[in-house]
Amino acid sequence: MNGPVRVLLADDQQLIRTALRMVMADIDDMEVVGEASTGAEAVRLTAELAPDVVVMDIRMPGTDGIEATRGITADPSGSSASARVLVLTTFDEDDHVYGALRAGASGFLVKDMALDDIIGAVRVVAGDALIAPGVIRRLIGHFAASRPERARPRRELRASRTGNPPARVQLVILAHEAGLVSVG
Repeated sequence: MNGPVRVLLADDQQLIRTALRMVMADIDDMEVVGEASTGAEAVRLTAELAPDVVVMDIRMPGTDGIEATRGITADPSGSSASARVLVLTTFDEDDHVYGALRAGASGFLVKDMALDDIIGAVRVVAGDALIAPGVIRRLIGHFAASRPERARPRRELRASRTGNPPARVQLVILAHEAGLVSVG
């Protein structure tokens, strides 16, 4: 990516937006281009400002963060086409995780993470996808529990040390720990 990561902050809590804006102001490769306190405002500002990443809360008045994410990611040829959504919320309930990912979010984090980790996540989501490790474990656990046992043996999954982003390697490790794949 050329230039700083352009970020739109969408959270109904002024304190969260202010804290993130203050931290990002001191980071050379990030620029906060706008702030929204509602989901509808986030959709409108994303179309107007064309940020690289929208840091989106889920529970906001009016249009919630999941609907706003759907609105931002719905039109792949529109002015919001290049924006990626990083959900940052207090609520890591399964319905929120699944809803956000189905709506097109590129990442899902909870607000109890360290600020450095959140900043790192914004950088990752600007070019890839990221989901909090605890959430990934639950997703894999739900998938494994709902998947019927098969008579045929599991196929081996080989992960090369080169060419795979860290998020993909993390998914392979978690899938292996859940017994979904064997690594060899």
